Amino acid sequence: MGLLLKIFIPLLGLALALYFYSAPENFNEEMLRGKRVIVTGASSGIGEQMAYHLARMEAHLLLTARTEAKLQKVVKRCLELGAASARYVSGSMEDTTFPAVVVREAENTWGGLDMLILNHIGYSYVNYFNGDVEHIRKLLETNFLSYVAMTASALPMLKESEGSIVVVSSLAGKTGSPFAASYSATKFALDGFFSSLRHELIIDNVNVSITLCILGYINTENAVRAMSHVIRRTPAPKEECALEIIRSGALRQRELHYPPMVGSLLLFQYIAPDLLDSFIRSYYEVENIRRPPPREGSGGAVTEPPAKGVPEKEKLGK
Repeated sequence: MGLLLKIFIPLLGLALALYFYSAPENFNEEMLRGKRVIVTGASSGIGEQMAYHLARMEAHLLLTARTEAKLQKVVKRCLELGAASARYVSGSMEDTTFPAVVVREAENTWGGLDMLILNHIGYSYVNYFNGDVEHIRKLLETNFLSYVAMTASALPMLKESEGSIVVVSSLAGKTGSPFAASYSATKFALDGFFSSLRHELIIDNVNVSITLCILGYINTENAVRAMSHVIRRTPAPKEECALEIIRSGALRQRELHYPPMVGSLLLFQYIAPDLLDSFIRSYYEVENIRRPPPREGSGGAVTEPPAKGVPEKEKLGK
C-alpha cells in the first residue's frame, strides 16, 4: 500500500491536473478587467487574497464579510492595487435577508454583475460529532442556504451578462472526513445543489457557468490554527489558491481541484474507496483530538461550543 500511495497517487494527480487545468483558451488577466465581481468572505484568508488579485486585474469589486473594520482595510488596499472600484457591505450570512442586500447593492451600483464568488463560511469545529443537531442546522444556514439565496438573487443579472458563479467548497464536500461531520454535510449540499443547477442552465441554454472549487488544506491563518495540531500535511499557499480560483472561474471550468493532489484522491473514491478512507484517516493525529464530554440536553445535544473550536474562517470567509 505504501508503494501504491507514493507512486500512483502523484501520477494520478499529475494526469488530473493536466485535465482540469487545460482549457480551450489560456487565462489572461485582461479577462477580468472591468468585470463586476462580488466576493464573499473577503476580509481575510482566501477571500482577501482573491480581492487583491482581482484588484490588480482592474476589476470592480463588491466585498462582503462580517467584520467592517477588516473590510475597510481590504477595500483600501484594493484601491491601492488598481481596482477599477472597490466597496463593501458588512453583515452576517446568518441573517437570511443579507444575501439579497448584497446583490441589491451590486445592482444599484453597477446595474449588473459578471461574476459571483461565494467563499464565506460559518463557525465549525474539529472534533467528534456529539449529537449537536442545532449546530448543523445553523451551519447549513450560513454554508449552504445563504449560497443558494445569493445565487437566486444574482441569477437575473448573471443571465443578462452571461456571467459566472464560483463556489468555494472542499475535499470534505466530495468525500467524508473525520472530525468534520457538520462542515462536510454543508459542503456536500453545495455540490448537490450547484451540480443540479448547472444541468438546468444547460438544458435552458443559459450561458452562466458554475465552477465548483474543491480545496484541500490551505494555509489561511484560521485553518492553520484549527488544523496544524491534528493533521500531518503541509498546507498549500492561499495566494496561489486564490489565483487558481479566479483563473478557473474566468475560464468557466467545471471544477477546480487545489492542490492538484486533491484530484487524484477523488479518483480513488470510485476505484478504491476503502483505500481512500484509510489514506484520509492517516492524515490525522487522532491522539490530539480531545473528545468533548456529553452535555445534558435533548438527545445529548451540545448546548455550548466544544472545548476545542475552530474559529469561523474570519467568521465569514476562508
